[in-house]
Amino acid sequence: MPNETPQITRKKLAALLNEDLAREYQAIIAYVVYSQVLKGAAYMSIADQLQKHAAEELKHALTISRQIDYLGEMPTVVPRPVKVSDQAEEMLRADLQNEVNTIKNYRERVRQCEALGEFAIAEHIREILLDEQDHLIDLATALGEDTPDVSQ
Repeated sequence: MPNETPQITRKKLAALLNEDLAREYQAIIAYVVYSQVLKGAAYMSIADQLQKHAAEELKHALTISRQIDYLGEMPTVVPRPVKVSDQAEEMLRADLQNEVNTIKNYRERVRQCEALGEFAIAEHIREILLDEQDHLIDLATALGEDTPDVSQ
């Protein structure tokens, strides 16, 4: 069937979770830096939110690392690259796109976990998705735009 989730193994799931972990590290670094370098009254509210996001992303990284270890693999130590700019809006847009990608990846990860019978891992990822969606809303609001559609 064309819409079936491709065959997944524990090793492949761990590798995909390591990609997710690298994105969590990227988010931690980005939120730490962005929360401190955003300047101007228009960005003070989102800067405070980004500090909270950084703490939540650290929690996500710990959760994902634990699941990778549970699957018998070693968690990665390398973050994805972080985009920096002297333009606040450019940094927030990069963050927004990263959240879109993260949500799409985690939704796929839930399907893969369930296909493998790893329902507990799927539940952990669902909990992470709650935070990631809130981050998406916060960033879109700070940019004065509608929340992007992540349903595809």
